Amino acid sequence: MFGISWAEFLVILLVAVLVIPTRYWPDVARALARVVKFIRALVWKITDAGEKIKEQIELEKPINDLMQTTTKEMLDAFSVKKTRKTKKKTGANK
Repeated sequence: MFGISWAEFLVILLVAVLVIPTRYWPDVARALARVVKFIRALVWKITDAGEKIKEQIELEKPINDLMQTTTKEMLDAFSVKKTRKTKKKTGANK
């Protein structure tokens, strides 16, 4: 839990109980509950955003592969046609 052991946590809790007057305990409990709720919501949002990004990457991967394959095929076809034309022209010039 945040890199502290349970013994350290209990010492911190004991010090807090001794230092904070009893009339403020309900306010402190409410504040801690809000902090915990905020942190949980933040963790859920980060996790959800991470999952959405992962899904988007998985959806884009096949499209990227298709684009690369198609581009390579088109460039190969274009270079073959261009090579054939240049061979014909060089043969006609002789």
